[in-house]
Amino acid sequence: MVGANLKAETMKLMDKRSALETEMNVIIERLCQPGGPGLSGNLVDSEGFPRSDIDIPVVRAERHRLAELRNDHKEITEKIDENIQVLHSSRLATKRFRDSSSSMDVDMMASIPFAVVDEIADASPTAEDGLQLGDQLVKFGAVEYQVGENLLQKLASEAQANQGHAVPVIVMRQGAPINLSLTPRVWPGRGLLGCSFRVL
Repeated sequence: MVGANLKAETMKLMDKRSALETEMNVIIERLCQPGGPGLSGNLVDSEGFPRSDIDIPVVRAERHRLAELRNDHKEITEKIDENIQVLHSSRLATKRFRDSSSSMDVDMMASIPFAVVDEIADASPTAEDGLQLGDQLVKFGAVEYQVGENLLQKLASEAQANQGHAVPVIVMRQGAPINLSLTPRVWPGRGLLGCSFRVL
């Protein structure tokens, strides 16, 4: 019974996290639109005066809200991790429930985003292959969510190992999973992808 309650609580937390992600994506999209200040761009012009092309109080408020959402997101993700670990250990202890619960636990692990696309360079492989700002990586080739792993390091290694080859990618975009194919390749800019990720 504890397992069922924990599973229900975890599903609720995942719904809550999806709602946070949707709100974060909306703010990121607004801040990163063409001509916008971005997530950390200057609010003053080259002469040190406040920029006249943006509403500075609104930008400050949105950045502050985004920081709060990220903190909440981190806390919820840690709680989900704990619950999933408990579910996994209890599943091993009670093998008779294994058939009914294992697929759901695996699904829950498999659908956890571990990084968000923070920046995309124009005309980069990432831009051309359809990745978008705010997309949350669920799977990049063989790399997916694992507790305690250096996932950005694994991402870089996976991109290098697959240079010139299409890598299957799953992202969450506005709460929905999307399958993409990304080909890490040499282009005039930096790296093989031309984008940066931030770990969630």
